[in-house]
Amino acid sequence: MALINSEKPRFGVVDLGSNSVRLVVFEGLRRNPHAIFNEKAVLGLGRGLHATGMLNEDASQQTLTVLGRYHALARGMGADPLEVLATAAVRDATNGASFMAKLESVMPGARITVLTGEEEARLSADGLLMGVPMADGVLADLGGGSLELVKLVQGKIVEAVSLPIGTIRLAERADGDIAKARGIAEAELKRVPWLGAAPLKDLFLVGGTFRALARIHIAQTGYPLAIVHHYAIRREEARDLAGIVMSAPRKSLERMPSAPTKRMTDLPFAAVVLRRLLRASGAARVVFSANGLREGWYGRRLEAAERARDPLLAAAQEVGLRYGRDPGLPAALLRWTEPLAEDGETDQALRVAACWVSDSGSQDHPEYRAEQAFLRLLRLHGVGLDHHARAFLALVTALRYEVEPGAAFLVTARSLLSAATIRRAEVLGAALRLAYTLCGGVPALLDATLLERRGRRLILRLSQGAGVFAGESVLRRLEALALALGLDPILEVA
Repeated sequence: MALINSEKPRFGVVDLGSNSVRLVVFEGLRRNPHAIFNEKAVLGLGRGLHATGMLNEDASQQTLTVLGRYHALARGMGADPLEVLATAAVRDATNGASFMAKLESVMPGARITVLTGEEEARLSADGLLMGVPMADGVLADLGGGSLELVKLVQGKIVEAVSLPIGTIRLAERADGDIAKARGIAEAELKRVPWLGAAPLKDLFLVGGTFRALARIHIAQTGYPLAIVHHYAIRREEARDLAGIVMSAPRKSLERMPSAPTKRMTDLPFAAVVLRRLLRASGAARVVFSANGLREGWYGRRLEAAERARDPLLAAAQEVGLRYGRDPGLPAALLRWTEPLAEDGETDQALRVAACWVSDSGSQDHPEYRAEQAFLRLLRLHGVGLDHHARAFLALVTALRYEVEPGAAFLVTARSLLSAATIRRAEVLGAALRLAYTLCGGVPALLDATLLERRGRRLILRLSQGAGVFAGESVLRRLEALALALGLDPILEVA
């Protein structure tokens, strides 16, 4: 029997929805949730609910079978607590209570909670805020039975509401008619007075069918990073995407790249909801989130101090502590690169993160360090890493390992960054390369050197006898950094 590491407790949560049921097992209590298991089954528990008022009979039995498996999996992995969060289908069905009684028999010892619409909305918002702490706009979490809307102002939940227009329920209320569905969705959204009170910057989309729309758009546009979390598109792009999916015949939908077979029936109705949300909210941008109810449940288990940490820096520190050679080095690198600092909180946070991840290739094969470190950071699991941050940190770290400028794998990062941001990455990468050449990853040696900008000069000062000296590699990399900054390199030894 496998031994469970007691220092890393595990927590299991089942999201029991109208369309799908999913088990996620998290490991550890940290700012960046780490899911070690994630399994979903699309069963349609809520299909037919609008007409009958009851859970789908066939799907109910399938769901109980799947949940029995989830119970065995979670207990086998040592997940404690294990909680089932039941949403719209179960809370609205006349036979919901009897289904829950059967569920207790197949999942003994598990906590089972039937969420109200507002509780579901607030948990989803908590999950979004795990990745976007200062989210400003409206969260829309679309399930099979309901749509949860949450107004967010600078990371604070201001309003929350649940509407009966999940993809399954909307399709059934409209008798499968898209035109009728548009009217129903529009009427329901008009019941939310704060939704259109002022134009929004961001509309945050959560839920499996919304994520399916994102994957279709990623595939259609040839976007270089196949990560839905933090994928952002302009209002016009979202409107066009919704229009195409709403009007496409079934066979055309099936031919769309990345279109999920099990959600094919629901996609047009998700597109209807998206189109009406864009109109009602006036949002300028759509941001897709893989975080939602389950991450919100997990986040509530964190201590306040851990929850308050910046998710970008938390992810970077995890990488540094796992792959780096000296936990004291990032702070030394941060001090050393201070003369290169740009104005702005975002630039500062990225520089701090870059210092933490800069030694992440130390355990890789020397011939592949640049590429391995680059790919690790570009594809890193981290709720607070948007695509810009991923690309920046990956590019900086590859440059720190002196990657060939024309390396093909760099194209992904360069295509996601502006020319000005690429320049900042090149400067910081060259600076870190020089720093590691000087100190070999030892903070005390780096502290025996100083970098200074004075007018048109970039000055590197070395303390004689401290274990650092101006060899050929140091001179070459100082010149490279000065060239990137448009300055004249000066070496001083005291």
